[in-house]
Amino acid sequence: MRELTAMSAPLPGGVGLSHISAYEWEAADGVCGGSPHLHLACTEAYVVTAGRGAVQTLTLADGFTETPLEPGSVVWFTPGTIHRMVQGGGLRVTVLMQNSGLPEAGDAVFTFPPEVLADPERYAAAAALPAKEGPEADAAARRRRDLAIEGYLTLRAAAEKDDDAPLRAFHEAAARIVAPKVKEWEPRWRDGALAAARRTGEQLTALAAGDAAHLAEARVTATGPSRRGGYGMCGRRDEYELPGVTLPYYGE
Repeated sequence: MRELTAMSAPLPGGVGLSHISAYEWEAADGVCGGSPHLHLACTEAYVVTAGRGAVQTLTLADGFTETPLEPGSVVWFTPGTIHRMVQGGGLRVTVLMQNSGLPEAGDAVFTFPPEVLADPERYAAAAALPAKEGPEADAAARRRRDLAIEGYLTLRAAAEKDDDAPLRAFHEAAARIVAPKVKEWEPRWRDGALAAARRTGEQLTALAAGDAAHLAEARVTATGPSRRGGYGMCGRRDEYELPGVTLPYYGE
């Protein structure tokens, strides 16, 4: 058994992994939970391991929905789904993320108000954390959560009136924010998820020809969180700061 230290032994399928304890901070609507946001190229899955809560979502197809979370629940949502993890008591979730490394490289946009989304420098300043831990990081994480809630509640109110124009405008703003970063994402995707799929294809071709050579390369890899209690979008986050797994959300 060896420690995971390189991209040569990524998690299955090139997925990302983290563990989230939902924020206990109360928001303007009286609900405790995380910072609403969406991903533009990644599907995300929650595997609930403890506690109770919910995930609130906003999509053009389904409008506003709230899905209960309890131990054993598995909930996943595709790109474009605005999601907000809601605390119900001791909620703890293991998060599986498609395309490991992309969300940390910017494939996540907070639901800040339109005037913040329209200004790249203002958005970057609102999304960034000034430190990894301590009172300053705690205060900054809470401020960005509250700012995301401000924009989210406006989007939700419009959706509940069957007005999808604000949500469509948010999608367009989010795409503009990430557009300059996409070229940086492509190598992560090629070296991660795409490489994993290609390896499977090569193995299938080999097996069809009776070639079992790749089985001789079998190995076991083990690792653990590099840091516990970091500040994620949804809550306090146990992070795996290792190449090919999940990098931390610093200075978004």
